[in-house]
Amino acid sequence: MSSIRMMNALHRNLSLLRMVQVGSGRGSLLAVLSRGLADKCDSNTVIKGVVVGVYAQEGEGKEPKMTSSGEKFDDRAQGKITELVRESGIKGDLGRGKVFMNVDPEFRAVAVVGLGQEGAGFNDLEMIDEGMENVRVAAGIGARALQLQGCTEVFVDSMEYPEQAAEGSALAIWRYNSNKRKENRTNIPKLDLYDSPEVDAWTRGLFKAESQNLARRLSDSPANQMTPTIFAQSTVDALCPCGVSVEVRSMDWIEQTQLNSFLMVAKGSCEPPVVLEVSYCGTAPEDRPILLLGKGLTFNSGGLCLRPKNCLHMYRGCMAGAAVCVAAIRAAAALSLPINISAVLPLCENMPSGMAVKPGDVVTLLNGKTMGIVDVSKAGVLVMADPLLYAQTTFKPRLVVDVATVGYGVCAGLGGSAAGMFTNSNFIAKQFDKAGGLTGDRLWRLPLWRYFKELVTPNKSYDISNRGRGPASSCIAAAVLHEMVPCVDWAHIDIRNVGMLTRYNPLPYLLKDRMTGRPTRTIIQFLYQMACPDSK
Repeated sequence: MSSIRMMNALHRNLSLLRMVQVGSGRGSLLAVLSRGLADKCDSNTVIKGVVVGVYAQEGEGKEPKMTSSGEKFDDRAQGKITELVRESGIKGDLGRGKVFMNVDPEFRAVAVVGLGQEGAGFNDLEMIDEGMENVRVAAGIGARALQLQGCTEVFVDSMEYPEQAAEGSALAIWRYNSNKRKENRTNIPKLDLYDSPEVDAWTRGLFKAESQNLARRLSDSPANQMTPTIFAQSTVDALCPCGVSVEVRSMDWIEQTQLNSFLMVAKGSCEPPVVLEVSYCGTAPEDRPILLLGKGLTFNSGGLCLRPKNCLHMYRGCMAGAAVCVAAIRAAAALSLPINISAVLPLCENMPSGMAVKPGDVVTLLNGKTMGIVDVSKAGVLVMADPLLYAQTTFKPRLVVDVATVGYGVCAGLGGSAAGMFTNSNFIAKQFDKAGGLTGDRLWRLPLWRYFKELVTPNKSYDISNRGRGPASSCIAAAVLHEMVPCVDWAHIDIRNVGMLTRYNPLPYLLKDRMTGRPTRTIIQFLYQMACPDSK
């Protein structure tokens, strides 16, 4: 009887709240979505919702057009969706829509979200496939709206792009909940594909999104819960079940290998440093691998050049480069990419202490050059210098990609729009441009000119300066790292602006003021293009 009374009360409440606005503008959530009595239901109750898309039609007075799966659902609901769309004034504008309640006996909530113009394709000016990105936005907005309505299982319309629908919805509903009490955590619903046979594409999208969510979790964890040792264990837990080899190198090995630039930073913290060597073998073992190098400063206080206190907390995300590399390799293994990938991840903290590196210190690198440490807060290039030299000698890669949060210049120049890319290869630049256009997570090529090399070399008493001269911090950091790559195709991706907190205009399917895990999916797409160059 109690369950009958609860259902009757639920019906009365939801009949009063039949429509809830879920979006406006570029996909931002305007209304605080009422949950009705969903929160009072038993935690084991399955509450289903479905997301369907509508296209905007050109010309005044034209009604929006539903997707093919949306039309089938409308037929199932005996035309109620079309009627409600007309009554509520939905035009099909991207990211705008409403949630309708009690339309279907199986699905308690139906989110109808605009996809923009039908047939959108690649925009040369924006350097992005707008058709794919619109699906990510719409699916993400809809899935998040149903999540806030209390749905425990969300079915998503493929919207003609099932892989991108999976990416957008899985990224949108993810939350870093680990440090909240269970009763205060935002429920993460189960995702399913609605009315489409393209399960393989949907599954690929989930693999990619879940990999980016792994990078988000690693980056967003507090520094005391993601020390170098804990990061190493998390990497082993994430990769070893996928058949990826992970070697954990401790202090004795680091000293024996003479990774001195890395040790200069690591010795300032009580947390022991770790270097991870990761290997994924997807083709013949003798084939030369692609080498990934991820900066792994699990907390960068700035050392003796201490950073301002107001933003100090966000520097727990200075290991975002290493997190992205782990996530990309996990996805490569899950997708069984026919390519060999190796990664070196130097992990440590940059802390002030009596053992900390001091401004003015000089260190001799593995290539015999000396580096002067002018600014201890610019520890990124120090942490990466010797590991980059060591990795090239050890793995003899076909090309090198390093991912790091290094210079503030990309923040000022690009904001959260795209990561900065520096490369000595036009081929690599074109491949990353293509990958970013397909994933919606773009990279923008920045100059690696001799001009910047002259700002870091020569110096009076050492060969290379870790800071250089002038305000072009990201370009100068890239010039320093370029000194470590004498004769191999190389790309440096500076994610200082997109891999950490996004404070302005975040992507609609990500969260403001949280770590983003970007550009994980772009690197996965790049690896796919390198593994399958003939695929379109």
